[in-house]
Amino acid sequence: MAELRVNRAKSKLQEGKPIIGVGQVNDGDMIELLGSVGTVDLINFDMEHGPITWAQLRDLSRICDLWGMTPQVRVNNNDPWLIGRALDQGALSVMIPHVNTMEDAERAVRGAKYAPLGLRGMGRPRQGLGVSNYYTKANDQTMIVAMIEDIEAVKNLKEILTVDHIDVFLVAPNDLSQSMGAQYLPGQYGTQQNQDVQRVVDGAIKQIVAAGRVAATLVNDNNLEHFLDLGVRFLNMGDPSGYIASGLKGFHDKVVAKVTPTATRSRGAR
Repeated sequence: MAELRVNRAKSKLQEGKPIIGVGQVNDGDMIELLGSVGTVDLINFDMEHGPITWAQLRDLSRICDLWGMTPQVRVNNNDPWLIGRALDQGALSVMIPHVNTMEDAERAVRGAKYAPLGLRGMGRPRQGLGVSNYYTKANDQTMIVAMIEDIEAVKNLKEILTVDHIDVFLVAPNDLSQSMGAQYLPGQYGTQQNQDVQRVVDGAIKQIVAAGRVAATLVNDNNLEHFLDLGVRFLNMGDPSGYIASGLKGFHDKVVAKVTPTATRSRGAR
């Protein structure tokens, strides 16, 4: 019989180690490239904002399996049937949007876990094919990420953090900023005008860490050390294209700085 695949991201978090997640990846070749690097623990497939279909999810999650990376799905709503369907197609982790109350958090658990922890529908999950006693083992490997992306969630965070079986609480700064009022323009997070948004984000992360839970947020080269110092352990890089572009730009700049242009004449030129 086959064994249930180990959820690499969840296992590392349980060991107290940080994990790196990458999102906005819709191409199998890119997943294989990221897998070959060996430093990415989780690939997030965005089914809230992205174009991925259910059929594509099955194949893309298989590629994650080949490289030992955790396939995660960001569902577009906190519906138990939707969460269960994402897991049935091959996800080992689900990211749940707009978890604003303790009841929202409990609803996410019901959708992601089999009884006695939840009421996930008992269909024919891809990850369970050939696995003996799958329904019991799946609860151990399935990871739940609750998104704290509204000011309402921040106000209710103390109660939300009491809900068991949620593995990660991800503070999403951009949605959070626009939920704070009309003066906080979407896309302006991190600017001088929105420093109070930064204080709310930092405060939520500190509260999550102080409760002994795992905090996550969106990171980049500029804020990575800041969030590591706050105790963030799920480092969500988002779209990797920016890092690829910056790497190529840096490569180009080194070439330009090192090589002084000289007039050359190709063979055969007149």
